[in-house]
Amino acid sequence: MTQQLPIVSTVTGSAGQAFAALFRLLKLARPDRPIHPQGLGLAGELTRTGNPAGPSGMDWLDSPGTDQVVARFSRSVGLPQALPDILGMALRVSPSGNTAGPADVLFASTGWRLPGRFLLVPRLDVAGATMTTLMPYRGSRGPVLLGLRTRSLPPGSLASGEWVLGLHWATPGGHWRECGELRLHAGANPADIPLRFDPLENQPPGAQAYGWTRRLRKPSYRAARRPAPPAVGRSTEAGRPPEPAATRQESTT
Repeated sequence: MTQQLPIVSTVTGSAGQAFAALFRLLKLARPDRPIHPQGLGLAGELTRTGNPAGPSGMDWLDSPGTDQVVARFSRSVGLPQALPDILGMALRVSPSGNTAGPADVLFASTGWRLPGRFLLVPRLDVAGATMTTLMPYRGSRGPVLLGLRTRSLPPGSLASGEWVLGLHWATPGGHWRECGELRLHAGANPADIPLRFDPLENQPPGAQAYGWTRRLRKPSYRAARRPAPPAVGRSTEAGRPPEPAATRQESTT
């Protein structure tokens, strides 16, 4: 086991640097956001039901409560709306009764069963999409994966009403267990939001990031936040805000 640790560290570290190089390349075309270039800002509440029958090992999930949430829903690659894309949901959760500050939790469209829950899956239809954290958190009882599934959608578009999703957790190879409900809405003036999310620094109470996830993710996050080269122009006209991602349900946003 001890001999395997240096190998895992080397592999994940090298992969993290490779992803960072890709992000630096993407910033030449997208200086603001290399991926998830356009999104839809959402707000709402997360109601946690707790896990009395079988604790997850994450204090935040295992205690009931209601949290205020700010979210950004987006398409990862930014392909035309008629094409499938990897969906992303970034949550900034303000856990009730927590003095440590908000937590950032990132989800991407994946499969739901094994091994699909660890594989990114492009989607066209948000109604049928499932999203997971892809990489598990470290809880007191071991690794914990989080997932979201749509329960109901507003008529017409995501910007026209309330989007309701179920929050679930599972061990990497275990069954999903529902532990909460997320209700989101776009507000009167649907638009993108400027928030930057960092799941490595802003973690839910009782959760930690594994070292291998830090080695994979941190170089990319640093690359994405570095200022673009001076010669790279903005992708939008001066004084004109970028268009929010389309909000038609059939095009996943």
